[in-house]
Amino acid sequence: MTKISIGSDHAGFETKELIKNELIRQGNTVFDKGTFSKDSVDYPDFSHQVAGSIQNREAELGFLFCGSGNGVCIAANKHKGIRAALAWNKEIAQLAKAHNNANILCLPARFIGNKEAQEIVNVFLDTEFEGGRHQNRIDKIER
Repeated sequence: MTKISIGSDHAGFETKELIKNELIRQGNTVFDKGTFSKDSVDYPDFSHQVAGSIQNREAELGFLFCGSGNGVCIAANKHKGIRAALAWNKEIAQLAKAHNNANILCLPARFIGNKEAQEIVNVFLDTEFEGGRHQNRIDKIER
């Protein structure tokens, strides 16, 4: 299956745990970069760990969770070669992978339910990058 790095801040902790357990149940290898409780933490610490694990090829894909999804996404995108995308529904997740070849998906834990989060993650995992004209655009991202 897929090697996946996963992380969250305190607001995304419960969603991260749910998704982590489901990913493992599906047969994926999951590297949990924290946090490991609902105690208040700083989201960049975990975004950088997940992004770093993709940069160093420990993992192929990543998932990040925080209250809005924005903070973890902004921090992850500071890393060269990372294309983190914020998704709050299945369609956005599908397009993030198909058109943008996102390698990290960020979810807003305070704005989606557990079932919805799982569906979003599954769509992202099941979607292939379309390449072609989309690759040309991605090539223009890195300078």
